[in-house]
Amino acid sequence: MTDKPVLPDDLFLVNVEESEAQTLSFSRSTTVLLTFAANRFTRSAARLYQDEFGIGAMDWRMLVMLTREPGCNVARASKTMGIDKAAVSRSLARLEKSGLACAESSASDERRKAWSLTGQGRALHDRILDVALDRQRQMLQGFTPDEVAQFNGFLSRFLTNLDDAQDEDASDQNRR
Repeated sequence: MTDKPVLPDDLFLVNVEESEAQTLSFSRSTTVLLTFAANRFTRSAARLYQDEFGIGAMDWRMLVMLTREPGCNVARASKTMGIDKAAVSRSLARLEKSGLACAESSASDERRKAWSLTGQGRALHDRILDVALDRQRQMLQGFTPDEVAQFNGFLSRFLTNLDDAQDEDASDQNRR
């Protein structure tokens, strides 16, 4: 067992003026910064993709997911992207209605549909991909390739820690 460094709370906290309260800092709390960045990025992507391509950010994520893993089901997409199954199902229904995705049902279980992009869905994915890459380059402007790799490594480690924490939370709930 290795000792994990314990980060002090004051690394993430700020004193609230005019009171004795403390709360998370908007500029030093990693989870706050990550949440703010993700929210702003998703909101701007949603506007752009809706205006230019007629789909939302969630539908774009599903186009990427189905390009990466043709034939995946709702549960797999939900777990991979960290989005609840209902939101994934709604997105897939929109994509299916628009002729961008189709499902193949398992004879034994209708709920275990294998989803794939149609030719129209793949073509839209490819059109949006160029815009998404441009946006990504813009968001990472000023970073070196090594810094991008390091940043991705940090985020990957963060996601692993998050998965471990969720597993621990689920284990704690099962013991109650």
